[in-house]
Amino acid sequence: MPSLASRVASINPHLASRLRSWIGEAFRFLIGGLLNLGISYGGYLLLLHWLHYVAAYTISYVFSILTSYLFSAWFVFRQPLRARAALYYPLVYLVQFLVGYALLRILVELLRMPAWIAPLLVSTLTIPLTFFMSRSIVRLGGTR
Repeated sequence: MPSLASRVASINPHLASRLRSWIGEAFRFLIGGLLNLGISYGGYLLLLHWLHYVAAYTISYVFSILTSYLFSAWFVFRQPLRARAALYYPLVYLVQFLVGYALLRILVELLRMPAWIAPLLVSTLTIPLTFFMSRSIVRLGGTR
């Protein structure tokens, strides 16, 4: 039985190529996200030796936006760094926070999901939004 990719390729080679590209980007996005999480959490733990936890969290969070942009541009979407994209990139995190906040309230207050587990579902549900927003912004002004 032929694979889905080979069936799509026989029908529409361009679509199959784009599908393979998106799958590769999505995989690299997850890897980059895990690396970024490790770096930002490690930075947070290191900063805790000298700073109050709120300051350590704030600095590591801002740094994680920067490293996320670098990972997204270079590793995930393979685009050159652009000042315009870097300036817009924090919008990804603002939108992710606002959508996540709304989902969290819905899950906990309306659907009565336990507050300790709801953020895990929120994080999972916002991954596609974060991926497509990151992709759009990193490619801002690009040719692909």
